[in-house]
Amino acid sequence: MPRAKVNVPDVAEAAPGLWSNAIRAGDTLYISGQVARPFEGGAGMIGKDEYEQTRHIFARIERIVKAAGGSMDDLVKMTIFMVNIQNNTEVWRARREFFSGDFPASTLVEVRSLAKPEVLVEIESVAYLGAR
Repeated sequence: MPRAKVNVPDVAEAAPGLWSNAIRAGDTLYISGQVARPFEGGAGMIGKDEYEQTRHIFARIERIVKAAGGSMDDLVKMTIFMVNIQNNTEVWRARREFFSGDFPASTLVEVRSLAKPEVLVEIESVAYLGAR
């Protein structure tokens, strides 16, 4: 099965050698855990709470999946990591703005911390792109 990095010109990526935003393997797109970093990169975070960060994360995921030739409807699985699971309704509220009908299969996990103290949510996802 061919494996290729997906280049997403309008979503900054970590320095080379750390990770890729997305890898396509055959018909499957694997999207690394996304946090609310600005599209152009940098150290800051977009959003002061779970709702705002999640909206921005979904916008990042949407740009990545579109760069691979898909859409948000192609997402089949996501794992959502939260520092405070009691605020999960804020994640669901943002999710309803990006999905309708059958939502992707999902797992929600509470973690002690994420990459930086200001990171409240991280989402990794998988999309099935078919033969596109």
